[in-house]
Amino acid sequence: MSLATGEALSLLLFRLHSGRLLGINLLKINEIIDCPALTKLPSRHPNVRGIAMLRGAAVTVIDLASAIGERGGNSEDDGCLIVTELSRSRQGLHVKSVERIVQCSTRDVRPPPPGSGSRAFITGVTQIDDTIVQILDIEKVMHDIAPAMEVAPVDQLLETQDERLLQGRRVLIVDDSQVALQQTVNVLRQLGLDCSTVRSAQAALQQLHDYHEAGMPFELLVSDIEMPELDGYSLVQEIRSSNDIRDTYVLLHTSLDSTMNTERARAVGANAVLTKFSAVDLTHATLEAFRKMSER
Repeated sequence: MSLATGEALSLLLFRLHSGRLLGINLLKINEIIDCPALTKLPSRHPNVRGIAMLRGAAVTVIDLASAIGERGGNSEDDGCLIVTELSRSRQGLHVKSVERIVQCSTRDVRPPPPGSGSRAFITGVTQIDDTIVQILDIEKVMHDIAPAMEVAPVDQLLETQDERLLQGRRVLIVDDSQVALQQTVNVLRQLGLDCSTVRSAQAALQQLHDYHEAGMPFELLVSDIEMPELDGYSLVQEIRSSNDIRDTYVLLHTSLDSTMNTERARAVGANAVLTKFSAVDLTHATLEAFRKMSER
């Protein structure tokens, strides 16, 4: 089984007040600004500095160092704001300083070291100019501050014929974020689907091949895009070049704005793209996938 060449990844490098060096996918960044005056809310989360008004829109400002268990700055003047946009939300990360933008390959990004634990707040590590860079798991940061509300009973959205269509169908979900993985599983299992999960694209490929060989193929793959070592685009390319699993329906499920990814996803052979996280939209996308499969 050959592995596709890794996609190019642009990272913004920045430092916390402790001196710790982190990176974040440039596609998740809206802008970098000096921290504006903040409105302090009396009932705010302890890791939220306040609310900033940016061009008429309210943006929650997170003390990133504090959110991941480190010492933060003493004032808004001591640092800058990285404004991120992902998973249908916009927020500011207060950090000590921004360094530079670097390029690397997703193949050069490794999963977090074993034993990192659930409080690591990183999705991977890479090496830039002989320096280890940890890549921030911003989805986990956001979830810890504002946990996703309990998923509504999406099974109530199904008609009787939809329930029959989905019942027991096999789905494989791959996401390097445990938070995103669990959200997706919670929705799809409500729909009566038989769900399996993995945390990397390589593991997903192996599962797809193994289960096909065993006569229990996965019909639908729901995959993240931004993953260490092999990203979602390269995963799709590998699937489409494999005779046994090439017909797997692939839904790319990404925290990045899907309008940025649709054309690229189609080019590599993905069937559909969806922005995280909406239980209703995921339900509709899953129904659409199995309806199209039934028409083949």
